[in-house]
Amino acid sequence: MTKARIGVVGVGWWATFNHIPTLQASVEAEVVALCDLDGERVRVAGEQFGIGGRYTDLSQMLASERLDGLVVSTPHVAHTAPAIAGLEAGCHVLVEKPMATTAADGRAIAAAARAAGREVLVPTGMNFTPFSIRAAQMVRDGRIGAVRHAVCQMGSALDDLFGGEPMLETRDHLFRPPPSTWADPARAGGYGWGQMSHSLAWLCYVADLEFETIYNLNGLSKTGVDLYDAAAGRAKGGVSVALSGSATVPKHRGMHMDIRIFGSEGMILFDCEGGRARLELSRLDGRDEVVAIGPGEADYDGALPVRVFAQLCAGRDVVNAANAENGARVSETLDALYRSARSGRVEAIGG
Repeated sequence: MTKARIGVVGVGWWATFNHIPTLQASVEAEVVALCDLDGERVRVAGEQFGIGGRYTDLSQMLASERLDGLVVSTPHVAHTAPAIAGLEAGCHVLVEKPMATTAADGRAIAAAARAAGREVLVPTGMNFTPFSIRAAQMVRDGRIGAVRHAVCQMGSALDDLFGGEPMLETRDHLFRPPPSTWADPARAGGYGWGQMSHSLAWLCYVADLEFETIYNLNGLSKTGVDLYDAAAGRAKGGVSVALSGSATVPKHRGMHMDIRIFGSEGMILFDCEGGRARLELSRLDGRDEVVAIGPGEADYDGALPVRVFAQLCAGRDVVNAANAENGARVSETLDALYRSARSGRVEAIGG
């Protein structure tokens, strides 16, 4: 079987810890080229993973390598140009979350994907689990009626990362996440961009929400990025939404999500924490359903969406549970969330 040819632009922590090893282990794809502005990073990673194509110029890599897919794992603020370049070169594109850091850039990537007839996949891993896809289908099938209200809460053990300190869990990794990406308010640092992009992607996918307005209060780290966010929003169709995020969960507790979607005929509840997870449909008529989630199935798996991307690039039929439209909705919602925190006012999406 001919493997899909994948290039990676942005050779940093998550690319070398998750994306490249996952693709190298795939039977459907192989990483054939790396690109980064830092030639030494390209050399180190190329030798580490045995990848011969090494570039410091993306246009040269795209022109030379006949790629089927491009992984964009550059810093948050530098996703848009390489994503669009990859799409225009005929690649499917995996763009790290957040897909973009302005509403306009998110919509530009989505438009480029439509024009190119290619897929964008944003690797918000929880979206790609079988139980999340099942929850989305429940909503599409009208099992809770019309969506009316949602509550979306997330917590992570990352106060070190957003405080500008080395992330404890990465002390033995090839590269470590830099403060310039995660803890700089001028470069889309903070919990909203860095982590609520996960919970918002799940909510927007499962409930099919598109926000219209949002108001946010936040609490800041010593570097000036948000450790805490408390927001209220309105989505199309009159849906009211409460959003919450916290970066200061103790390390031994880890990431958790608690999302409830209320409709005219029932509700969906999803929560996960410390190996425990549940997904339940409760209906006004009592025809409830509990979706079985196996041990560890809801533990965050960063490799899962990358494996789906490999299948996509190899021509397999996949469920893209975080596509360009989902990424654009998340990007424009977070854009408004941060504008609201600065202005102290309700902000319109795309305003």
